[in-house]
Amino acid sequence: MAPTWEPGLPGVLSLPSGRLIRGRPLLAPFPPGPRPEFGLYLLGSSPRPVAWDSRWVRWRDLHVPADDVDALDAFQEAWRRAETERVEVACWGGRGRTGTALACIAVLDGVPAADAVAFVRQNYRRGAVETPWQRRYVARFRRPDS
Repeated sequence: MAPTWEPGLPGVLSLPSGRLIRGRPLLAPFPPGPRPEFGLYLLGSSPRPVAWDSRWVRWRDLHVPADDVDALDAFQEAWRRAETERVEVACWGGRGRTGTALACIAVLDGVPAADAVAFVRQNYRRGAVETPWQRRYVARFRRPDS
């Protein structure tokens, strides 16, 4: 596996496979260090353009994705690209939507859906996955091959 993010940097989640994905709030100043090579942005409206490959998933604050099929495809793309690229996942606050997406990506990586929220809260951010419906979304999330 190619080196991507530096393990232990703020917001960097280490998945069981060894893939590293950075979660971050868009409202905070841009973190020091290398830029992402791919960004997955979870917002209610189209994000500002960035200088790297990116993808937008329509997702209102405190809710779940507007389109489950698009969200699954985006999570799979982020997971695949994280094997060899610096991938970041971000929403305004970096907690609810970002934590929910990271938990779903963890499920793609092999974490059981029932454990994914706790995994993200322990390894990314304690307050991740904010609402009951976000927690339910993760609990019901399944890998396409399962």
